[in-house]
Amino acid sequence: MVFEGLNEKFQDVFSSLRKKGKLTEADIKQANRAIKLALLEADVNFKVVKSFIKTVGERATGEEVLKSLTPAQQYVKVVNDELTKLLGGEIHPMELQKNGEMNTFMMVGLQGAGKTTTAGKLANLLRKEKKVKPLLVACDIYRPAAVEQLKVIGDQLDIPVYSVEGNINPRVIAKQGITYAQSNGYDLVIFDTAGRLHIDEALMKELEDIKKIVNPTEILLTVDGMTGQESVRVAEEFNDHLGISGVILTKLDGDTRGGAALSIAYTTGQPIKYIGVGEKLEDLEPFYPDRMANRILGMGDILSLVDKAQSMVDEEKAAELEKKLRNAEFDLNDFLDQLEQVQNMGSVGGLLEMLPGMNKKALQGFDESAADKQTRRTKAIIQSMTPEEREKPSILNGSRKKRIAQGCGMTVADVNRLLKGYEQTKKMMKQIGGMGKRGRKRSRKSLF
Repeated sequence: MVFEGLNEKFQDVFSSLRKKGKLTEADIKQANRAIKLALLEADVNFKVVKSFIKTVGERATGEEVLKSLTPAQQYVKVVNDELTKLLGGEIHPMELQKNGEMNTFMMVGLQGAGKTTTAGKLANLLRKEKKVKPLLVACDIYRPAAVEQLKVIGDQLDIPVYSVEGNINPRVIAKQGITYAQSNGYDLVIFDTAGRLHIDEALMKELEDIKKIVNPTEILLTVDGMTGQESVRVAEEFNDHLGISGVILTKLDGDTRGGAALSIAYTTGQPIKYIGVGEKLEDLEPFYPDRMANRILGMGDILSLVDKAQSMVDEEKAAELEKKLRNAEFDLNDFLDQLEQVQNMGSVGGLLEMLPGMNKKALQGFDESAADKQTRRTKAIIQSMTPEEREKPSILNGSRKKRIAQGCGMTVADVNRLLKGYEQTKKMMKQIGGMGKRGRKRSRKSLF
């Protein structure tokens, strides 16, 4: 769970304050001290913590909180406001060049941060959102298999990769990449540059030279979100040498303490533009400071959940499903399709943590692996059926069920359990369809 430790500590602080009718300055100081320790334990930069606590303390000990009718809620609001500012304040959408002008992005960062994969993810995302024609350029000739990795990602996404065989100077590759893109009508060119295990002069000199050649519209620093304060030093170094335009934080689906996310925007003055939230090539999202603040404080992130759901919905399939619901024709093919759409949205645990109040304590006893396993079992049973059986589950007699169970390595009881769940879902869908019909009848009556 993202920022799990921070989330729990903030919840403990807020819970203790809510138990009190009124708050004193001593209560605020005690709460601020607990938050300060939580942030330091999360590896947030000390200067950042000091500034944050100072601002929260000044606002929280004023009339805004202490003389409020709901002081605990006002304190939470102050912390939320300041945390949002700390994370960058507002979203910084990627603005692309217009009128057919070429967009050139340099992806920079240390080895191991996920730079090459992120280059592919970003090209894929912007192709969908901005309708651009992307080209990936392989400028990392030092890391073994870096060029090959970018080609594999390009193949998976159906995005072309420009590369040059042999130990060619990356500066030459960058220049040739620009010429190739201009000749072939690409309007987004993303350069995957070399990284190192540490910052050195040779690395920075090469990146500075490539910057002069490609004149980038964006220089995006890819940072491992699990590296804490070390990522701040790295970000400052890259910013001083290259003047980065934004940051992409990766691996935020892991055991992230939060130090990087809560420090980088403040210390560099540059926004976090995207976050990597999984290993799939679709797992890159725009960064919303307010939504992340809500998640850290245990308030959930319903808007991101809605966005994720909308992005996964096939409009044609949705219209077809609505028609089937109206006619009570919801079959096992539809049941399977709904399961797959939920699966495509991500892990069950990842979806649940977007709901308000869902932290480790609230999810205690929930076995995500068991839920995923049950989904896979359900899919296997349906996929063992014939097309006719999926369309007409009513024909499933004892011998058919036995054959299906043997085909997927399960029992007849498992098949019966699935069918019972399907019937319950179908009944619920029928009720929803019926409500829709009644609503439309009322609408028609009201017209005359």
